[in-house]
Amino acid sequence: MLKTYDELKLLVLAGLILLAGLGTVSLAAGSLDSMVFAIALALAVSYIVVHYILRWVGRSGDKLILPVAAVLTSIGLVVVFRLKPELFLMQALWVAFGLVAFILAAVAGRRVELWADYKYIWGAIGIILLLSAEIFGVEIGGNKNWLIIGPIHLQPAEFAKLFIVMFFAAYLSERRELLAHDTKKIGPLVVPHKRVMAPLLAIWGIAMIILVLEHDLGAALLFFGTALLMIYLASGRYSYLIWGGGLFLLGSVAVYVLYHHVRARIDSWLNPWADPSGASFQIVQSLFALGSGGVMGSGLGYGFPNLIPEVHTDFIFSAIGEELGLLGSGAVLLLYMILVYRVFKVALAAKTAFNILLAGGLAILLALQTVVIVGGVTKFMPLTGVALPLISYGGSSMVATFILLGLVFAVSEAGGSDA
Repeated sequence: MLKTYDELKLLVLAGLILLAGLGTVSLAAGSLDSMVFAIALALAVSYIVVHYILRWVGRSGDKLILPVAAVLTSIGLVVVFRLKPELFLMQALWVAFGLVAFILAAVAGRRVELWADYKYIWGAIGIILLLSAEIFGVEIGGNKNWLIIGPIHLQPAEFAKLFIVMFFAAYLSERRELLAHDTKKIGPLVVPHKRVMAPLLAIWGIAMIILVLEHDLGAALLFFGTALLMIYLASGRYSYLIWGGGLFLLGSVAVYVLYHHVRARIDSWLNPWADPSGASFQIVQSLFALGSGGVMGSGLGYGFPNLIPEVHTDFIFSAIGEELGLLGSGAVLLLYMILVYRVFKVALAAKTAFNILLAGGLAILLALQTVVIVGGVTKFMPLTGVALPLISYGGSSMVATFILLGLVFAVSEAGGSDA
């Protein structure tokens, strides 16, 4: 069992990783910026401050969630500084906001099980956030999922995902018996009652609308995949995965045939070498970067990741693979595995159906987001515009992920999961 002192030591280690990484990049560039190190030191101290604030307000949840998140955040800050030094300050500010959001979520979630009573409010907020991007949003990087408010660029979908998960956790916790038992069979497959099939069809429709209107393949996959797996968690029936997967496949084929932007993404995935200097330029450069990194990597500051457009956002894992090699990128993936494992452990230890499904849904969301973006840049699956949690540059993803982890921290305290 981890003790409070162990958490503190791990947070100190996260701070040291940040300072050492920035020092390495600075030495490779041949210049040291005292302001950068002052900001980094402030962030390293803020990790510890968050630890003490949570203890001061009486919060005592899982003691590994915050340290692992802090290490991933430190790695992200180092890589962003390496790729786009001018964006380091803004990313550091987003991390600071994220830490504040973590505290607020952990405190607000003291009785998180009571939130189940407001499921339709959470669902409505999630839908409104999605629609806001379609109505008021602008297209950046091929995806119409951004809101611009003065100097701030926001992705409402990053926050909508959290509200949708809360809605489904509440809805499914009330209907888990109906999902599991009120069914009929068609051959070897189980068909759910129409009363519980309706939300599955609704979320499928929303995913297809996102895919068509916002050109956002990643968000569609995340929304539908998370909802489908949460239905499986609530029912324990594999048939729902087959029905849902079939629906998504049919919808994707239809969208592929009808809409050029989806067809271009799929074609670039199937054969990037058909147009390596055009539509497939990013994925081809990503593959070259990962291949040139080898096992040990070229070293921080000694690769050429900036040859990849928008490398600090969608392709930041490719930069890690090139300069830190298989060992460095493997270590990053291992940290994500630990984080997802801890969130699932929180779900297993939770005491109410809502808390179980909430933590489980958040674990699925975190895992799917990581798999989708890593799979995209390694050509395991079609490329999407999903951010790598806690590492990619961007404020919406950073703050939303810290809120996610704060909610999990709150659930872990309610369930007594701190081992």
